[in-house]
Amino acid sequence: MLERHGDAIRFHPTLLALSEHYGFEPRPVAVARGNEKGRVERAIRYIRDSFFAGRQWTDLEDLNAQARQWCEGVAAERACPDNTHLRVRDALEEERPRLLTLPDNPFAGEELVPVSVAKTPYVRFDLNDYSVPHTHVRRTVTISASMTQVRVLDGTTVIASHRRSYDKGARIEDPDHLQALVAYKREARQHRGVDRLSHAIPLSEDFLQQAALRQYRPGVVVNQLLSLLDDYGAQELALAMQEALERGVPHPNAVRQSLERRREQRQEPPPLPVVLSHAKARVTIPPVSLSGYDQLQGDHDAAQESRHDHA
Repeated sequence: MLERHGDAIRFHPTLLALSEHYGFEPRPVAVARGNEKGRVERAIRYIRDSFFAGRQWTDLEDLNAQARQWCEGVAAERACPDNTHLRVRDALEEERPRLLTLPDNPFAGEELVPVSVAKTPYVRFDLNDYSVPHTHVRRTVTISASMTQVRVLDGTTVIASHRRSYDKGARIEDPDHLQALVAYKREARQHRGVDRLSHAIPLSEDFLQQAALRQYRPGVVVNQLLSLLDDYGAQELALAMQEALERGVPHPNAVRQSLERRREQRQEPPPLPVVLSHAKARVTIPPVSLSGYDQLQGDHDAAQESRHDHA
């Protein structure tokens, strides 16, 4: 219940939906009257002691299968609490004609949790991380979790669906999410390369358009031109690209040939790439005691006093 003032009670709307679905009336006990639900507490203790004590299972499906077998076997064969001359199974059969028929569809009892997607395309639920499309980073979505499935909703749209994990610290991923992220990063790198070329050499826009018309791979063309830009500089690369366009060969190989020919005419050595090591030396210097220096100072003072005494 959400609120209570005497006999006026405001139930949780999910509980009211559940009672309407299965046709029962929720009846709260009186305040500070725990003895009114003693039968419920005894049933919980019976399940804990008779079913869970010493039991082992591999996963939730295995546990549910064992629980069903226990309900139809051990629990159904015990004496009925209201009439010890009857078994629970027999009492159920006597009451069955007076019971309501269960609805065809079970109640949608999924857990709804709003979560925020951080910089990485994952949402955390129940100590595990589930992947989502990279287009939803830094946004708030809703997790709808059943006993077997975890769905991620953006409004009413399902953007991800995973099998629920009951591990801790597991990462559950959809391969489609990862492939889309890799493609997005590759495209973003290509756009950054195109922007750098356009800023350094305005002619590169026309060069790339001509290369695309000949169905050359844009990413390969951009990467090779950037490498030539680093080796020869913007001025030389612009002249070589202009020459390749005039020859009708908008390809990095034609640009490289032009650059090499011009370099040989100037009788310059070929450019050598400078490889900078990213390794950092890790040198551990143990602390050294300075007590030896104090002893030297003490010996020096003693020698000075000895010379003064002889003098």
